[in-house]
Amino acid sequence: MQDARIRLFAACLLSAAAFISISGAVAAFVWWLVFTPRLGCIRHRMAVLAAFVLFCLVSLVIVLSGGDGFSYLVRMTAILLVGTWLYADSSPGDFPALGTWLLGPKRGFELGMIAGMAMQAADGLGDDFTRIRIASAQKQLPWGIRSVISAGRVLVHDALVRAEEMAELLAVRGYRDGGTCCPRFCTPFFDILAGTCAGAAFLVAWIPVSAFFILYR
Repeated sequence: MQDARIRLFAACLLSAAAFISISGAVAAFVWWLVFTPRLGCIRHRMAVLAAFVLFCLVSLVIVLSGGDGFSYLVRMTAILLVGTWLYADSSPGDFPALGTWLLGPKRGFELGMIAGMAMQAADGLGDDFTRIRIASAQKQLPWGIRSVISAGRVLVHDALVRAEEMAELLAVRGYRDGGTCCPRFCTPFFDILAGTCAGAAFLVAWIPVSAFFILYR
């Protein structure tokens, strides 16, 4: 999807649909199957798998406590898939352009720049985690919960150091607030169709399933 505005709009609608009802989650999953590269849009599969395992554990706890764990699992899985697509489909410069278009050249540019830097930091964390796994395998070190915790502490520390260095670099270069950005968006027919179908999925989340059978009759 080329238009960042429709991409964000579709992601918000699909996430809201999945959160509202299980029918909305199914509709969001169908949208994900039709309009995305499916598994091809998942960059960090181990992280996605870990999140899915966590959702399974939480849903099991909900079932044991007497709740509807299956509904929780379906909804959160749909939201996770939509989030991975939004993350993979984003391009450098999308967030500053989108923020400027929404909120103007001052506040919008700042928020967009922060979002873009956060996405860049997330990419860096994923790459660093992969390097840690490769180094552990080469040294034949056991990989368990302690190793994950230690790696997480190193990654968080490095992320904070990079953020501080970036802030100092912006200050040295004289950045204060706002910026110059002339957003331009390309809106092909595919993006319009995908955005319309995302809106339809949001409507499905509000319509009870029984209503479809009434209309059918």
